[in-house]
Amino acid sequence: IPPAPQGIPVSWKGHYYGRDGESLVGLKIDEIERIRSQHFNSDWSSLVCEKATIDDLDEDAVKLARECYITKHKSMEKEINEWDTITFLNKARITINGKMTNTAIILIGKPEAEIHIKPAIAQISWILKDHNNEMLDYEHFHPPFIINTSKVFKKIRNLKYRYMTDRSLFPEEIDKYDSYVIREALHNCIAHQDYSLSGKISLIEKPDELIFDNVGNFFIQLSIEELLTLDTPPETYRNTFLASAMVEIGMIDTVGSGILRMFKHQRERFFPLPEYDLSNPNKVKLTILGKILDPNYTKLLIQNTEIPLQIIALLDKVQKNEPITNEAVKQLKKMKLIEGRKPNFYIAGKIARITGEKAN
Repeated sequence: IPPAPQGIPVSWKGHYYGRDGESLVGLKIDEIERIRSQHFNSDWSSLVCEKATIDDLDEDAVKLARECYITKHKSMEKEINEWDTITFLNKARITINGKMTNTAIILIGKPEAEIHIKPAIAQISWILKDHNNEMLDYEHFHPPFIINTSKVFKKIRNLKYRYMTDRSLFPEEIDKYDSYVIREALHNCIAHQDYSLSGKISLIEKPDELIFDNVGNFFIQLSIEELLTLDTPPETYRNTFLASAMVEIGMIDTVGSGILRMFKHQRERFFPLPEYDLSNPNKVKLTILGKILDPNYTKLLIQNTEIPLQIIALLDKVQKNEPITNEAVKQLKKMKLIEGRKPNFYIAGKIARITGEKAN
């Protein structure tokens, strides 16, 4: 059953249905109205805040946005510096004809200006937890996000991680988390949040992992596996206006390419790949691991740098003890990369012997 067409709830014999986890249930009245409203307003981020003015914008945030815009359009630096504030904001696709949009409030608005986008919430919560999932610390961040996402980043305890390879007698030393991956994951949460659901963005930091949560379904109608095979990014987005502005001021790269680049960065670091949990239809959960799970997997990547990303994604599932399709099993066994019987697969014995760690 495909997703509902935009603005049209799915019905059968006069009753409207939707997904609730793995179940098919009847839609509530508010859910039906939310779907119907998509037809009239498909891009919440482009709506104008009628009562907001330029005085609701944070001066430091506007200044930083202009500097970032100049960095992206270096050849126009002299011209950009001559623009007044409203002209710049229009050119950067943050405002529309000088009027403040929801995008403007989120990215460069003062904290108190958040009232203009109610009932939507613009909040990022950083939560620190220990090994027992007990909360140790937390802090909430509000607009302007162009400034405060850097403050969220600084809260993360990005310690050094050491591991041995066959390339040297000395351990490799690397940050637990790649700064680009954190930046892209956090900014993707902002760009793809469904603000109509009045939820917040969460970044949960545990001893060896970061968990990013944003409300709303996975807007791209493709699986993660399919995304890794695309030559060009998909062209449909929930908050088109917001995403476009974030591209203009350098908060995200070309729209749609961020997920693929996160996977590539983790592969280049020989770490486990990002893990998306899409089981909740109203939430997207992304986990970034800051440790090595299987030394054989890491050494395999070091010794075989030409393995396609799609194959690495399958091997990543194997090391995480996640199920893979029968077709994937046949493919990996044909390449002699895994051994074992379903569901207990592991890195192939040949690879294990190369690393000096035979599989039991």
